[in-house]
Amino acid sequence: MLGFETSDDAAVYKLNNEQAAILTLDFLTPIVDDPYQFGRIAAANALSDVFAMGATPLCALNIVALSPSLGNNVASAILQGGLDAVNEAGAVLVGGHSIDDTEPKYGLAVLGIAHPSRIIRNAGAQPSDALYLTKPLGTGILGQAFRKGHIDQAAFEPAIQSMMQLNAAGSRAMQAAHAHAGTDVTGFALAGHLHEMLQASKVGARLNWDAIPLLPRVWDLCCKGILPGRCATVIDFSRNFIDSGTLDTQTLQRRLGVLCDPQTSGGLLVAVDEHNAARFEAAFCAETGVVPARIGTCIEDETCSIHFADA
Repeated sequence: MLGFETSDDAAVYKLNNEQAAILTLDFLTPIVDDPYQFGRIAAANALSDVFAMGATPLCALNIVALSPSLGNNVASAILQGGLDAVNEAGAVLVGGHSIDDTEPKYGLAVLGIAHPSRIIRNAGAQPSDALYLTKPLGTGILGQAFRKGHIDQAAFEPAIQSMMQLNAAGSRAMQAAHAHAGTDVTGFALAGHLHEMLQASKVGARLNWDAIPLLPRVWDLCCKGILPGRCATVIDFSRNFIDSGTLDTQTLQRRLGVLCDPQTSGGLLVAVDEHNAARFEAAFCAETGVVPARIGTCIEDETCSIHFADA
């Protein structure tokens, strides 16, 4: 039913009229020092591709590359973190494969299930749809700041907790509100993944800058130019589809730093019919205790560009 032609989050294979298999694979190198947290983050990141399509994870396989010099305790902690995330998702870990490698890597291959007519793709957003983001931005910026010694472990902790959080609640809220489109925000940052959605849907977006949620310290660090290396690549790419409007150069550059910050295990970006927006908010809040951030609106725009409401 669905391959890689539209940059969707996972492949979809129709089994019968009632069931479609959702297939995805993802793995990471360490972005935190704690092995358990690394395992849980990597697993949450892999599971997110299934959740982003409104599907239910069924089972997963470990993908492990570790140096024997790390020892059994480190390996066990990584695998336990992954197992706990899989269990929380309601899925089953059924095996995997490991190899020796000098640089640690861990992730999952995941199989999910959904009704063929209820799969949520990154295409389908319509003009006047409300745009929601279910997690704050800034994991890349905070990770870079921590590695370079600009912040301590306590300041990095909100990013770690966010990355370990599953996107299950957002997925169920998308289904409850009959979302038109959805994707997760990961390596191409909010700017890149939103643009993929807009292109696939043939619409544009108007963002309310003040409504975009950020992790603590992210804006200040961004204003100081503390950005991950990949951010520059995404910024260069995004200039093709982000309308600066009346923003001055400095303000635009700072906003691009946030919008183009690559995320690990980021939140869901969701387009919902205006009439179902309250239902989406209520369903998400009922599970998490938090109202998802309404960051903008889809608009008619043949260029599929991103605009700022205050510019």
